[in-house]
Amino acid sequence: MTGIVEIDGSMLEGGGQILRTSAALSALTGKPVKVFNVRARRNPPGLRLQHLAAIKTVAMLTDAEVKGLEVGSLEVNFNPKAIKGGSFSFDVGSAGSITLILQALAPVAAYAPSPVELEIVGGTNTKWSPPVEYVQEVLLPTLKRMGFEGRIEVVRRGFYPQGGGTVKAVFKPVNSLKPIEILSQAKMVSIKGISYSCRLPRHVSGRMALAARRLLEAAGYGRLSFEVETLQHENSKCSVSPGCGIILIAEFENGVLMAADSLGERGKPAERVGAEAAEKLVSQVRTGAPVDTHLADQLIVWMALAEGESKIRATKLSLHTLTAIEVCKKFMEVEFKVEGRLGEISTIACRGIGLKNRFTG
Repeated sequence: MTGIVEIDGSMLEGGGQILRTSAALSALTGKPVKVFNVRARRNPPGLRLQHLAAIKTVAMLTDAEVKGLEVGSLEVNFNPKAIKGGSFSFDVGSAGSITLILQALAPVAAYAPSPVELEIVGGTNTKWSPPVEYVQEVLLPTLKRMGFEGRIEVVRRGFYPQGGGTVKAVFKPVNSLKPIEILSQAKMVSIKGISYSCRLPRHVSGRMALAARRLLEAAGYGRLSFEVETLQHENSKCSVSPGCGIILIAEFENGVLMAADSLGERGKPAERVGAEAAEKLVSQVRTGAPVDTHLADQLIVWMALAEGESKIRATKLSLHTLTAIEVCKKFMEVEFKVEGRLGEISTIACRGIGLKNRFTG
């Protein structure tokens, strides 16, 4: 493998994000990559099942040759061929996050020769990852502004520990991506809440929604609407393991979307789950910045691929965002300018490489 990109998997954030982003950018640029010191700072270090799943799914789309794909492996070599369109299915084999897999797959699918249809089995709402509703309600509508179109359907929810959730996704290829600029919030139009529970008493979803509503109203926000979903075992969308959570999505007059979420845990009152999501949203809105932390780190790869200059203002500069920037620089001659310190409001500008889809251009 000549011209291989070498990436230290322990740099900055040092987690699975480095692997996912590296595999996606390897597929997009055609450059083979070696990631060493994989998750070296984590306990235990090395690959876990959910990381294997992300690499395997990107490999499926590119017929990649991959070495080091075992649980516990500290080094992965990924050598892609051409990106393919078509239908693919994959089972994570655990409650590993489906949304983190989609995060790696979507940019690759954008440069496929034809639409990519996916069916993935795993976790739809899990710790340390955006819930599936976030991808549906915030990420995809934002990426549509860049010219990328995708659709996601939740067939069945999946919570820890058993997973078993099923998501269907369809991604359409682009010729190229437009730059994006999100620098101001404008006036808030509404806040929508989605409160969901599976295999739990019926009052749980309602209590989460009510707690969130009360806190948002006390903070001075109106135009609130809530969808309350309570699923029991007889419903085909109901998860195998019990679970619950809530997401709140704020929409502004300029079309900007921002969200905050909270996931239920054993021993955590439903009221705490709802209030936690509302507190997160209120604190983000009050920064005056329009791009929430989840969205900032997910937009980095797309900004790097787009034509022209993109600019976003984030509520908080995270280590995930800085890590994504560094990985992009390893694969592409791309310019980033970051104003702001870690953990604070930041403005991120990027002059993208203007990658063209060689199949559709």
